[in-house]
Amino acid sequence: MVTVSLPDGSKRQFDAPLTVAQVAASIGAGLAKAALAGKVDGKVVDTSFMIDHDADLAIITDKDAEGLDVIRHSTAHLLAYAVKSLFPDAQVTIGPVIDNGFYYDFSYKRPFTPEDLTAIEKKMTELAKKDEPVSRRVLPRDEAVAHFLSIGEAYKAEIIGAIPADQDVSLYAEGAFEDLCRGPHVPSTGKLKVFKLMKLAGAYWRGDSKNEMLQRIYGTAWAKKEDQEAYLHMLEEADKRDHRKLGRALDLFHFQEEAPGLIFWHPKGWTVWQQVEQYMRRIYQDNGYQEVKAPQILDISMWEKSGHWENYKENMFTTESENRSYALKPMNCPGHVQIFRADMRSYRDLPLRYGEFGQCHRNEPSGSLHGMMRVRGFTQDDGHVFCTEDQILDECVAYTALLQRVYKDFGFTEIIYKVATRPEKRVGSDEAWDKAETALIESLKRSNCTYEISPGEGAFYGPKIEYTLKDAIGRMWQCGTMQVDFSMPARLGAEYVAEDNTRKVPVMLHRAILGSLERFIGMLIENYSGALPMWLAPVQVVVLNISEAQAEYAQAVTQNLKKQGFRVTSDLRNEKITYKIREHSVQKLPYIVVIGDKERDANTVAVRARGNIDLGAMPLDELVKRLQHDVDTKA
Repeated sequence: MVTVSLPDGSKRQFDAPLTVAQVAASIGAGLAKAALAGKVDGKVVDTSFMIDHDADLAIITDKDAEGLDVIRHSTAHLLAYAVKSLFPDAQVTIGPVIDNGFYYDFSYKRPFTPEDLTAIEKKMTELAKKDEPVSRRVLPRDEAVAHFLSIGEAYKAEIIGAIPADQDVSLYAEGAFEDLCRGPHVPSTGKLKVFKLMKLAGAYWRGDSKNEMLQRIYGTAWAKKEDQEAYLHMLEEADKRDHRKLGRALDLFHFQEEAPGLIFWHPKGWTVWQQVEQYMRRIYQDNGYQEVKAPQILDISMWEKSGHWENYKENMFTTESENRSYALKPMNCPGHVQIFRADMRSYRDLPLRYGEFGQCHRNEPSGSLHGMMRVRGFTQDDGHVFCTEDQILDECVAYTALLQRVYKDFGFTEIIYKVATRPEKRVGSDEAWDKAETALIESLKRSNCTYEISPGEGAFYGPKIEYTLKDAIGRMWQCGTMQVDFSMPARLGAEYVAEDNTRKVPVMLHRAILGSLERFIGMLIENYSGALPMWLAPVQVVVLNISEAQAEYAQAVTQNLKKQGFRVTSDLRNEKITYKIREHSVQKLPYIVVIGDKERDANTVAVRARGNIDLGAMPLDELVKRLQHDVDTKA
């Protein structure tokens, strides 16, 4: 007798072991048809999985997040099946699920072309329509290696060869194609109806530049056609908003080959930077932070003590001088500990909050660099709070409220909260990790925040809250963090004198609101499609004259606005006014002021707001009030 407990609390009893598919059929024909997989005792499995003991079971359909993962995983196999059908000499390597889709890497004698991509997608559609069953079998490791070598799949054989000899491996077959995989997969290819191949790229085998360059095919797959159409529309919007294109078009910054992963800021772009930095500096000052500045390079011994060298050295730039080895800082925390321990601290000094616009460098692989979103040199709005265990909760609650206010000022109101817990590779005791994780979770509860748990995603020195923003076109950006660290202060010798006159180690809270300023500004540019709000815009107003007769008055208006603190420029060129308006409108300026004889004689200005909105003529004082209101309210 097997008892199956369902999500609605009901139980079903069966006389003998049976598959997930059979349980679904016993519930109803509709569910049996919709079933993509099952979740048995919390583990997602194939519908062919045999239930031979009392178990909890949920039937996975395309309405479930796990169902979408199964669809995408299976579509990656369908892609490999199609490639092998069209290009039998191609070798398959790996094909994982990624955000919004999947990819598969192939080794082939010539580069694939866009025409090949079209043919492969067509073949995938043909194979899916065959509705061939997907079956699973298990082989001993060595037998699986021999099998893949016999069919010319050397990469698969190498992958399996790395698995311990006493382990079995699972293979999935559909039609004439069989692939190594843990699964699970859809029961048949007919379940795969909505997919599209997106692009070609290069990728080194096992991510090592010393190995062969493989060909990576990216694709997307969805449960419903309308979901895929919405995603593709979002990609079109994202392309229009690409900060790299807008950075050039709006003359904000540029990149060049001689400085990979580093930014050349132009005057307008640096103006935006300054607005963001000065805003955050006021946040520091108004919330009890003392701004500090730590060195750019530190002796390797410091990074060894902190634990970074052991856990992070492959991402660190190093240099030598006078027979000593140094590293450029990838993060600011060890420097802040040195500032803390430079003086005797008392419990009365805590919490002690330090903030720094710390310039960091990380040796990111060249293939991962992406405009301002992934760079090698960046600046963090970094802060560290040294406190007692009793103060952790209050500090975390106050920080979440502060972060929410900052994000709202920048125009982001939807925040996703995740608690990333201890990774396998970590420092510190389990007891310390227990305290840290409990404090973070409790702080979000007190802040009335709905949160998710991300198991194993914490930093090596402590768990963290990750604050993720949703932008104007629905994309998610992980920005802020709050990390509780019981380990680094002790490793670096930080102490304070407790109330009982004993020496104790403070708890260190690592926190950043924006994260990398470069990345955050890139996000702002894309969120607003370059049309930054008044308070951030590098040029807030441009003053245009219709003819030479108004030039003197236009200059006076420009100077008046500048004296009142606005970022204003004028365009007095002898060009048609329609041409000048069009040219400056493309620059996405908040306001264009036009002055003709009528405005000059009446001591007024004609105002156009962004989006070609004609606000008509108004006295200059009225315009000033409007501009100041936009700045003050961050409209």
